[in-house]
Amino acid sequence: MDYQIREIRENEYPVLSDFLYEAIFVPEGMEKAPRSIIQRPELQVYIADFGKVDDSCLVAEIKEQIVGAVWARIMNDYGHLDEETPSLAVSLYEGYRHLGIGTELLRAMLHLLKDKGYKQASLSVQKANYAVKMYRKAGFEAVDEKEEEYIMACRLQGRDLW
Repeated sequence: MDYQIREIRENEYPVLSDFLYEAIFVPEGMEKAPRSIIQRPELQVYIADFGKVDDSCLVAEIKEQIVGAVWARIMNDYGHLDEETPSLAVSLYEGYRHLGIGTELLRAMLHLLKDKGYKQASLSVQKANYAVKMYRKAGFEAVDEKEEEYIMACRLQGRDLW
C-alpha cells in the first residue's frame, strides 16, 4: 500500500477526535462504545487544545486522505510517567490496520521525539490489544501494570531506535 507519513497541519487537528475514538481498544466480541465517550475528561486530555509547544503529531496519508495518526504530548493520561515524558497515542481507521502503517507511524514518532531531545516516551495499552507486540518490538517495556493494561516506556536517548 502506497502511503506517506507527514506532520499534521493545523487545519487538520480536528481529525484527532476521529483517531481518539478509533484508538479505543474493543476486545473481540464486545461492542464499540458510543462516540460520545471521547468527551470524557480522561480522554479529552489527549486532544484538547492540541498544538501546544510540546505537542507532536504525524499522520499517514493515502491519496490525500488521512488514514492514521500518532500523536504525543506531555499530559496526565493513562500512560503518564512524569512531566518530561510525552505520552503517545497511535490510531488507524479500521480498514488500514495490520498493514504496517501503524508500525511506521510509531517508528517515525519515536525518531521525532528523540530528535527533539526527549529521553523517553510512554503509553498505556490494554493487555489484550494486539499492538502490545508492536510496542515491545519498538523497544517499549512495561514499567507498571494494572488489572487490564500495561503502562509502557521506551528509552529514546543512548540507543539506536528500531
